Amino acid sequence: MSKKKSILDLHKMKNNGEKAKWVTAYDFPVASFAEQAGMDMILVGDSLGMIVQGLDGTVPVTMDQCIYHSQIVRRGAPNTFVIGDMPFGSYQVNDDDAVKNAVRFLKEANCDAIKLEGGVRVASKIKAISDAGIIVFGHIGLTPQSSGQMGGFKAQGLHVDSARDIIKDALAVEEAGALAVLLEGIPPELTEFIANTLAIPVYGIGAGAPCDGQVLVCGDLLGMFQNFTPKFAKKYTNLAEIVVTAFKEFIEDVDSGNFPENKHVYHVKDSVEDFQKLFDEFR
Repeated sequence: MSKKKSILDLHKMKNNGEKAKWVTAYDFPVASFAEQAGMDMILVGDSLGMIVQGLDGTVPVTMDQCIYHSQIVRRGAPNTFVIGDMPFGSYQVNDDDAVKNAVRFLKEANCDAIKLEGGVRVASKIKAISDAGIIVFGHIGLTPQSSGQMGGFKAQGLHVDSARDIIKDALAVEEAGALAVLLEGIPPELTEFIANTLAIPVYGIGAGAPCDGQVLVCGDLLGMFQNFTPKFAKKYTNLAEIVVTAFKEFIEDVDSGNFPENKHVYHVKDSVEDFQKLFDEFR
């Protein structure tokens, strides 16, 4: 079992040109599989709203739900760096609320860091949480919690004016004390500039290759989520198809009498005659 990475290890990986690999997880099995595979990090994302709950977005997800799933993931991956996603409403109100909820996240979920969305507009929250001794990951570019303002889940930074704003966000996140930042849904040319400009690790999801590591949503990577697949997601298998096929085979086996077989049942230890006498008592 490999040693759990620290934030210092993640910074060394950036300096050494080594890419970090991470994935979202929301339950014990996927978390344990990720750890067995050697993932550097696991994000318990508020994407659980879509992947687990079947919602259209992340906004309805609550702190209690994020903490609950983070607790489960920690049990499944005790030796992996786990990041808890701060859901919508848990940090937007004021700095004090942001710190209070971040502290609660670490204490109850036993995660290693928290992530929150936004750049310039949440810089004071990042600073307050960092000043409390908590590792903060920023998240800029396509920020799902504010996708309504963006007109949906659309790529950002495709034009100079919006790219300028994202660069300002990246600089603000680093200056506020974040120790890593996630770029989502932006062009690789912009990603490369930000990764080369910031001293902290710059990770990407739908942001191209020129950054310090990649993350994917497990539902996309494993082919579990059928409602929508982002352009930037690569399916490494199709669990939805595999599971549906398995369920159909089970249904067919039950209908045909092929399940359960003798090897699937427990047999009595006493004699058949003794059991017959027992049954006779109740007739």
